[in-house]
Amino acid sequence: MLNSLSGRFLILTTVFVMFAEVLIFVPSIARFREDYLLARLERAQIASLALLADDMLESALEAELLENAEVFNVVLRRDEVRQLVLSSPMPRSISTTFDLRGVGPAMLISDAMTRLFTPENQIIRVIGAPVRKAGLLIEVTMETAPLRMAMIDYGLRILLLSAVISVFTALLLFAAVRRFLVRPIKVVVGYMKRYAAAPEDARGIIQPSAGIRELREAEEALQQLQIELTQALKQKERLAQLGSAVAKISHDLRNILTSAQLFTDRIETSEDPTVRRLAPKLVNSITRAVSLCESTLAFGRAEEPPPTLTMFPLADVVLDVIESERLAAPDNQVILTGDIPSQLMIRSDPEQLFRVILNLVRNARQAIVASGAPGTITVGASEDSAAWWVTVEDTGPGLPARAQEHLFAPFQGGTRRGGSGLGLAISAELVRGHGGTLELGHTGTDGTRFEICLPKGDGTI
Repeated sequence: MLNSLSGRFLILTTVFVMFAEVLIFVPSIARFREDYLLARLERAQIASLALLADDMLESALEAELLENAEVFNVVLRRDEVRQLVLSSPMPRSISTTFDLRGVGPAMLISDAMTRLFTPENQIIRVIGAPVRKAGLLIEVTMETAPLRMAMIDYGLRILLLSAVISVFTALLLFAAVRRFLVRPIKVVVGYMKRYAAAPEDARGIIQPSAGIRELREAEEALQQLQIELTQALKQKERLAQLGSAVAKISHDLRNILTSAQLFTDRIETSEDPTVRRLAPKLVNSITRAVSLCESTLAFGRAEEPPPTLTMFPLADVVLDVIESERLAAPDNQVILTGDIPSQLMIRSDPEQLFRVILNLVRNARQAIVASGAPGTITVGASEDSAAWWVTVEDTGPGLPARAQEHLFAPFQGGTRRGGSGLGLAISAELVRGHGGTLELGHTGTDGTRFEICLPKGDGTI
């Protein structure tokens, strides 16, 4: 219990309340001593009135008056005349004198603490002002033992009361802390344990319910973290399943495409001009597909192989992309053009760059076809001293808001029904492998533009 949060609060509250009571006890005991001495002065003044009323008091009556006032002598100054009103023999000489007229709190506290911790019974002189202005001053002599015993008795009662108050306050705070702080924290801990045991179970995600603002903020932050982690785990699981499936498919597809390559030799011998013109494109497409399948099997399902950099004319790659997509585009609905300087040489992996541009062009073509309106796709390029720039721009309907939020995230950035969103994710990964960037330059109702930046760097080919 002492190691728990509520137990620590119980101990600390008891200690702090006792400390506060000690701070109250010191001035209280000083005030008690002052009241005690003032009471003795008042009693002595009342006793002296009897002598003023009758000058001839019997010695027994005078002794009784002094005993009742608990003093040895009473001196009263009236009209500048100092008069010993009552007196009796003193057992010891006077040790010190205390003047209660105009004394400050610091002095009262100091005198009270000194008296409390001085066990010796002393004779002291106490001077004060008479009540109701019945003279200029009054002074008495008295023993300190009764004063000290009264102070000890008063102090013990104060300390006992302080202990009761501190324990009662601590118990109330203990109950309040358990109700309003410890219990909600235990609920949060319980949610965390359940989520850790089964992170894929959505029932383990915390539902914020705390009434305390700070705890509710912590619950909301934990809820957001759990939701994001659950989504990430599900996405990784889907990627792992997809990777396993892709590896299996790539293995069999490679065998099928290898067989298809054997038939392209006969197609090339055809006398049909159209077949002879399209045959090289078919050969290139099958060769790229076989190479992609082999890369998937060689380098695993999660990472792309590093690019093989070489200098080549960018226009050739762009022309292959445009001619491949023209075959799939409906007549007269999508116009594909290339605006590439014929002499522009670029350092990149030609196969990977082909895949990047093909993904961007294909996405643009599919968006235009889905809109039902005609459109244009233009692939452009330029260079400066630091980098090569390739742009793919279309006049399509633009990207929806959801696709923009998760543009390069697998399975989240798809823009059409049935799309996986893998195309942009793969393209971005391939460009990063070149040390470059793939960014969305613009999107809206007037079209979309993607920008590829490939740094030139300091190396040479």
